[in-house]
Amino acid sequence: MTARTEDKAVPLLPPSSSPPPPPPPPPPPPPPPCYVIPAFIFLPPYPFPRRRWWALLCSLTCLLVFALATILIALAAYLLWPSDPELQVSHFRLDRIHISRPPDAAMDVTLGVELLVRNPDFVALNYGSLAVSVGYRGQRLGTVTSSGGRVSARGLSYVDVELRLDGIQFLDDASYLIEDLNRGSLLLDTFAEVQGKLRPFFFQVPVQGRVSCSVNINPETQKIIHQDCYPE
Repeated sequence: MTARTEDKAVPLLPPSSSPPPPPPPPPPPPPPPCYVIPAFIFLPPYPFPRRRWWALLCSLTCLLVFALATILIALAAYLLWPSDPELQVSHFRLDRIHISRPPDAAMDVTLGVELLVRNPDFVALNYGSLAVSVGYRGQRLGTVTSSGGRVSARGLSYVDVELRLDGIQFLDDASYLIEDLNRGSLLLDTFAEVQGKLRPFFFQVPVQGRVSCSVNINPETQKIIHQDCYPE
């Protein structure tokens, strides 16, 4: 008796496994090539009108000339603008003083004054007169006037003036005079003035300088104790 075997079919995959995944899609096709060709446009130079060049040049020239003229005028006005002369008292000299006591109070005095006239301008100064006066307690005792002169531009000049007063009587201030004599101090007021003219270009400009001083004198020793001057 012959045995018969049965051949059973063996499955390829187990029954519980999933189907295989699908294959990936093919890549997209590359874009078509793009070629960029640069393009240049050449334009002819724009012709600038000559008239505009001339107008611009004339405007710049006019502005430059105007600026230079303004600077020159300002400089000339600063240099040539007239200024009053400076008057200073450089030295007092008491030559003689004699005072008579009341009732006939009188004074004899000889006073020398050295004045300095300074011209700050850039043109010469011609002064016609230089006057010096002396006073006591607001009362003018006398005045002396010297001759004129000339001071160069930015220069200076010394002028000597001698004031001589004889027999000056004191009627209202006799009591003050007695007090000053007893105290040994006599205060005199001096005033100096110079008047002149400047000639910038073709015209004349009047100018003047003034200075006031207080001079303290000792009648006994006939010496100057103190002096104080200030310009006006």
